[in-house]
Amino acid sequence: MVTRHPVGTRVLALVTAVLLAGAATPSAGAEPLSAGAVPVVQPTVLAEIPHDPDAYSEGLEMDGPALYEATGLVGRSELRQVDPNTGVVLRSAALPAAYFGEGIAIVGDTIWQLTYQDGVAIEWDKATFTIRGEVPVTGEGWGLCRDGDRFVRSDGSGVLRFHDLSTFAETGTVAVTRDGREVNGLNELDCVDGQVWASLWPSDEIARIDPATGEVNLVADMSSLWRFGDRSVAQVFSGIAHLDGQEFLVSGKDWPAMFRVRIDAA
Repeated sequence: MVTRHPVGTRVLALVTAVLLAGAATPSAGAEPLSAGAVPVVQPTVLAEIPHDPDAYSEGLEMDGPALYEATGLVGRSELRQVDPNTGVVLRSAALPAAYFGEGIAIVGDTIWQLTYQDGVAIEWDKATFTIRGEVPVTGEGWGLCRDGDRFVRSDGSGVLRFHDLSTFAETGTVAVTRDGREVNGLNELDCVDGQVWASLWPSDEIARIDPATGEVNLVADMSSLWRFGDRSVAQVFSGIAHLDGQEFLVSGKDWPAMFRVRIDAA
């Protein structure tokens, strides 16, 4: 798997991956989907909300009316609570200096956060933003969400991994496919009504996945959201937080805005 984060190799990896993704992405004039192909839909933008352009976003998570965000990079990783209507950071806490923070999921009064290659998941107290402890995790951590009585984790590959809510022990896996082909780059996750929504690094696509089979059953193309001039290869789409019904909050790494969107086929 191409490494995405370390400074130096990250830019080369992103350039290569973006070029490959672009070559495989249909243009506006592409032929219609073949029979049985997973439908690709466009979002409807309902609102544009400011977002800290220095937040290397690794995950968005709604908990009732509260929005939480995880940011990454060594020495810059934070857990944040953000006003979902204004983008204002209401509070934040830094991860241990050597850690590279990744995706988050909430269970009751606990926020669980992955780390990229540090081999642990962090257990945060939601009320105080203090660390209660850590548990070991084998492999890389990218995205995390809660699906009923289990966690779902991504590690940048084409496999979703399931974990126990209490112990974080891995309990199973499923390989993800789209139109019968292997998918790679599973990144930020959000679990919604028994389905797993995953951003597909380094593209601007979100895939909706049936975790029972691993099959992608819908793709949302978010490429139309970028409207801020030149875009660096580091500014990849990543954040997904379900609001209600067909509405989501979405953003990206170092993006100056997040968006409230409707995905009509959701």
